[in-house]
Amino acid sequence: MTARVIDGKAVAREVRDEVASGVQRLLAAGGTAPGLATVLVGDDPASEVYVRNKRRLSVEAGMVDLHRHLPGDVDQATLEALLDELAADPAVSGILLQLPVPKHLDADALVARIPAEKDVDGLTTLNAGLLAQGRPGLRPCTPAGVLRLLDEYDVALSGVEAVVVGRSPLVGKPMAQLLLGRHATLTTCHSRTKDVAEVCRRADVLVVAAGIPGLIGADAVKPGATVIDVGIHRGENGLVGDVRYDEVAEVAGLLTPVPGGVGPMTIAMLLANTLTAAIAQQGLLEELGG
Repeated sequence: MTARVIDGKAVAREVRDEVASGVQRLLAAGGTAPGLATVLVGDDPASEVYVRNKRRLSVEAGMVDLHRHLPGDVDQATLEALLDELAADPAVSGILLQLPVPKHLDADALVARIPAEKDVDGLTTLNAGLLAQGRPGLRPCTPAGVLRLLDEYDVALSGVEAVVVGRSPLVGKPMAQLLLGRHATLTTCHSRTKDVAEVCRRADVLVVAAGIPGLIGADAVKPGATVIDVGIHRGENGLVGDVRYDEVAEVAGLLTPVPGGVGPMTIAMLLANTLTAAIAQQGLLEELGG
C-alpha cells in the first residue's frame, strides 16, 4: 500500500479563492473590506517571513493590510496600548499577534487584550470556551485547516477512532475539540502516555502535533489510516515533520506531506476567520448567509 497524498496547497488555494469571492460579496452588500492587523514584535527572521506571507495573501484576497511592527525591546504597557487601539478601531476586523513574542513580554496577557470577535487566531479564553462548548466562534487556524483537509478528502469522522498526538493550546487541544464536535471517538497522547505507538495504532484518523521530528513511524500507524502531520522542522536535508513520511507512506491510506500539507492551510483559515469576523462586525451575517 502506498498512501494517497493530501495536497494542502491545492485546498488552501481553494479556500483563499472562496475568501476573495466572499470579500467581493461583502462589498456588494454595502460593507467595507476586512482589515487585518498583524502585529510583529522584534526581528525574528521566521516570524518576519510568516507575517509577510500573511500580509501578502490577505491583500490578494481583497483585504486591507493594517500591519504594525514594533521593536524587540518594546515594553508590555506600550504593546498593550497598541492592542487596545486596534481593538477599538472599526477598520480592524482581525488582530493577529505573531507568536512567540520576546521573553520579557507576557504573551497570555497580551492575547487577553484582543476582543474575541477580532481574535482571528482563535486563541482567547472566550473563543476556547466557545469551542469547548460547541458554540459558534473563531477557531484556531491550524486545527480548522486540518478539519477542512479531512472534509475535502471525504474522510469520515462520525464514530471513527481518532488520536491526536500533542495537547498544546495552539493545536492539540482545539484539534481534539473539533474532532469531538464531529462525533469522533477521541484519544489524546502526550508526554506522559505510556505507549504512544500502541495508542496510535488504534486510530482511523491520526493527527500528529507533538513538535518532535520523526516521532511517528510505520509501527504506530494502522494500515489504511489517515495521517495528518502538523509538525514542521528544519533538518539536514530540508523540512521534515513529526511523521517519518517515507516509512508511514507504505502503511497509511492518506497522508499529508511536509511541506505542502497542513502548513498552507493555516494562513488560508486565518483569512477565512478574518472575513467571518468582518461580516459579523458589520452586521451582515443574515444577508451573506453566515
